Amino acid sequence: MAGKAVTQETVFALRETIARMEGRDNRSFDASDDRADEIQDAQEKRGRLSFGIDALDGALDGGLPLDGLTEIRSSAMKDAGAASGFALAIAALLQNRVDGLSVRQSGENELPILWIADRLAVLEAGMPYASGLQDFGIAPETFLHARPRKLEDALWLAEAAVASGAFAMTILEVSGNLKHFGLTESRRLSLRAKASGRHLVVLRHAGEQEASSAGFRFLIETAPAANRYLADGTMLGGSIGHSVFRLTLERSRNPALLSLSLEWNSHDRRFFVSTPVKSAGSNRPTAHSGARLSASVDRQGAQEKMGKRLAFHRAS
Repeated sequence: MAGKAVTQETVFALRETIARMEGRDNRSFDASDDRADEIQDAQEKRGRLSFGIDALDGALDGGLPLDGLTEIRSSAMKDAGAASGFALAIAALLQNRVDGLSVRQSGENELPILWIADRLAVLEAGMPYASGLQDFGIAPETFLHARPRKLEDALWLAEAAVASGAFAMTILEVSGNLKHFGLTESRRLSLRAKASGRHLVVLRHAGEQEASSAGFRFLIETAPAANRYLADGTMLGGSIGHSVFRLTLERSRNPALLSLSLEWNSHDRRFFVSTPVKSAGSNRPTAHSGARLSASVDRQGAQEKMGKRLAFHRAS
């Protein structure tokens, strides 16, 4: 009995040491603590960001937590634009909220967004474009972009930005599965986000699934843009409508995968469930099909028609 008590005391001391190193209260992770239920209830009551889509909000337990870590990834670099656009859409939603309230309700101005891009990610996916940000629903003057030369500097900057609480959302953009950005670094960023009450997004281009402390992980793929309609309900031909993202919820409390297409209305800052786009000429025959083309005339090397041939004896 004495040995068991000593072992429990040692484990508790180690937990306390780790908690002090990580800057958190160990009691929130101790199931035997009297305040464990109280802390758990407080965590559940924290504000969440609703997408306005019942199926998605249900899978997210009401929406994305306003404090925490979320990962958005693309499986190939060709989908980097779609993954970046989805991250910006979430940032636009969060930018309009302060501590669970809208900016108008809180009486505060929109908090800026910080985009931290790893050097390799910039070389592959490029940099954000100011005019494009404005068209997407984000004011360029509230958007800050950082490009550290080393991954270690990018991780340090992301942690400091989240801890400051000065940004509506911090986006850390990386390319692929980096050796020095694993579960330990992810957990540290997650703890900083929870402690400061701010949201952090890890945007991973052309990366595979890996162990992470992110509460949710989205796989984003490209999808055809939505059709644009006029006030009378007719479709405006030859134009590009709202952006559409093919979304798969890979990591959540719900074990079943959720896949759907979301349309982003940048003017209203809202998501809608998108329907598949049908091409206006989808029912027409293929242009210049082989059956409609006439045969070429006097082609070189063409096969001769079969006919009767007579054999003549040579005169000499």
